[in-house]
Amino acid sequence: MANSITEQILRLEHRIELLLEQTRRLKEENRMLRASQEALTAERASLLEKNELARSRIEAMISRLKAMEQH
Repeated sequence: MANSITEQILRLEHRIELLLEQTRRLKEENRMLRASQEALTAERASLLEKNELARSRIEAMISRLKAMEQH
């Protein structure tokens, strides 16, 4: 019986070690995903800003062209 309990304890220790390793891997993966998400969010904001700037410039060019047509 003592041997059985020892084996159960060893199996439980092994499972706990596996769970701890999985937890470490998941924490690292989560950290990497968060960093990636932050980078993509920053890139998106930059692209939206560039898009707005381009739209403003195009609208200004169209206005100038219309003004030239009227003269």
